[in-house]
Amino acid sequence: MYESVRVREDGPTTPDRFGLTVKNAGFEGLVVRNRQSTPAAVDHEAIAETHGIDVVQGIEITADEPGRASGAIGNRRPEAEVLLVQGRDPEMNRFVVEQAQVDVLADPMGGAGDVNHVIAQTAAANDVALELNLGPVLRSSGGDRVRAIKALRKLHELVADAGAPFVVSGAPSSHLQVRGPRELFAVGAQIGFDHETIQQGLAAWRTIAERNRHRRDPDTVGPGVTVSEPES
Repeated sequence: MYESVRVREDGPTTPDRFGLTVKNAGFEGLVVRNRQSTPAAVDHEAIAETHGIDVVQGIEITADEPGRASGAIGNRRPEAEVLLVQGRDPEMNRFVVEQAQVDVLADPMGGAGDVNHVIAQTAAANDVALELNLGPVLRSSGGDRVRAIKALRKLHELVADAGAPFVVSGAPSSHLQVRGPRELFAVGAQIGFDHETIQQGLAAWRTIAERNRHRRDPDTVGPGVTVSEPES
């Protein structure tokens, strides 16, 4: 199971501290989902070696409208092991799930965001994972928390109906916000998600990363086709 985190150069937590905290919390991997406009220097290999976890190079694109996002997707796709695009509103969400180059529609219910059956079905057709972000439930209270729970339940129902791929995260921006798998299972249970759903969503980050690493391998010609040395 993997957790995804945001690291800022001026943020409260270094990439290495995130690696240590995520490892101690019980995760096997860490997706560093830096936003393309605020990159932070991350030595993925050093963190992986020091803490014994897999560290995935993620890039999260934020844009005001689909036209701006389109250019960023093309520019950033080659370097990202996981490419995310931040949801903003139904129009942006619909655009993102139509882009087969995108791996994850990030936080589609955040802000003015919303998802309907058409968006969920399009995500399923293009293999774009929808993020079930538990962060707002973990880090809000009162009416905001109630609205976050309602939105997550709606999103999960749509994902299940459409058979769309999904990921689960706590999306911490500080090591103090990291919650281990057991805590995320418990939170999920409180809002109506079974253990299997949370586990599947946390494991999906690894599946996406491994798929993209395989595609980027210079010996890979195409899906299912690789170059190998002839037998002597």
